[in-house]
Amino acid sequence: MAYATYEHRGVRRVGEVQGSTLVPLDGLTEIGAATTSEILTNADRNARGSVDIDAVTVLPVVPKPSKVFCVGLNYREHVTETKRELPTYPVLFPKYAASLIGAYDDIVLPPESTQVDYEGELAVIIGRAGRRIPEADALDHVLGYTVANDITMRDFQYKTHQWMQGKAWDASTPIGPFLVTPGALDLSSAGIRTVLNGEKVQESDLSMLIFSIPRLIADISTFTALTPGDVILTGTPGGVGYRRDPQLFLKDGDYVTVEIDGVGMVRNRIRVEANS
Repeated sequence: MAYATYEHRGVRRVGEVQGSTLVPLDGLTEIGAATTSEILTNADRNARGSVDIDAVTVLPVVPKPSKVFCVGLNYREHVTETKRELPTYPVLFPKYAASLIGAYDDIVLPPESTQVDYEGELAVIIGRAGRRIPEADALDHVLGYTVANDITMRDFQYKTHQWMQGKAWDASTPIGPFLVTPGALDLSSAGIRTVLNGEKVQESDLSMLIFSIPRLIADISTFTALTPGDVILTGTPGGVGYRRDPQLFLKDGDYVTVEIDGVGMVRNRIRVEANS
């Protein structure tokens, strides 16, 4: 199954994706801290309220997560292009709920940065709370999967050896459009690709992750409890703009998409920030 958090005529709802329509789930206004697999499965479907997907505003799958974890250097090709050694423990950094935008929203270039980069990624949404989760049990805590573009301001990222100031900009990270439940797909070798203005700039598959999804959940839950609605961005393949020769950064008027087989696609126009 697949679900979306959306807004239609000023009302926020959660809908089940059925072809090109969304069927509202009664009593649910967003996927978040109170959303478990059981709640999604057992909610009444309001077929009379069905609406065409093209007629709604698709919001971030989880609009207000309590925690957003991001993983760096999780594909061998990306590690190679950065000229770093393979990590033995996941490289982790945070984003915030304020960083997230919808799957089709514009990505706005901030005036402070001239090196805005793309990073296509799979995102994991937690659906069952846990602390110190054994790796063998980790997938039982997954609500579903979605697509993200970990937009990065490289000139800010490398101001220090910590990355947060380049990663956690407000309204910078598209995520969605749908939450796809684990039983609906096989991620073992699903393809992931990023396309910029019709040119494929990243391509890999999820079998190439250095740290698996169960390993990431186990490691993260060692130091903090995971709760429903928490988000884990699992890392990007090689081909990022900063590591190309010549370098390739996002500019006004560009279109960038990230697609993962069986999960979906985020598609965004790039524009400059309007003068206030």
